[in-house]
Amino acid sequence: MVELADSEREILLIGRDLMTRLVASDDCLPAVFAEALPGRGRQFQLYSDGEERFAVVASVLAGGAGLSLEQPGVWEIAGVLRGAVARRLPGGAEDAHALEKGAVEARLSKTGPTTALSNALAEEVSIAIQVYGGPVAGVVCRSVAPDGAVGEAEPYANGEATPPYDIFTIQTEIKD
Repeated sequence: MVELADSEREILLIGRDLMTRLVASDDCLPAVFAEALPGRGRQFQLYSDGEERFAVVASVLAGGAGLSLEQPGVWEIAGVLRGAVARRLPGGAEDAHALEKGAVEARLSKTGPTTALSNALAEEVSIAIQVYGGPVAGVVCRSVAPDGAVGEAEPYANGEATPPYDIFTIQTEIKD
């Protein structure tokens, strides 16, 4: 998609359709990338393009928890895989808007650098999948507790047992 599209708008148009298909069923994410920590939000890097054109991240939010994301001005496509996620976009209204399971939202790179995510459900885990139009190294993630306390900047939750996908793994997983 990124190689074939002629513009950022075309990437977002095609990407919205692809994300809609992805989040239609929540069995696409391995359980190891869907584990929430009590009262916390965290992100897993699922894939990062070797040429730094895009990256794919899973935001996992415990009941009532959230994330504050400071990201460079890049395009973003976000879809809710599980639960419901409230999003506050940069330069947008003061109030967050909730996206239900299966909902997809895209934003242009000109929108701004900060996004806030929070779990709209108090008792269940919610998961959003995001595709960023650039390297994930520039994204600063802070967990937001249900009481509103904001934590220190955190790296991606990937450990040695949960490395990001590589292109060869993805290619062998593709089914016609």
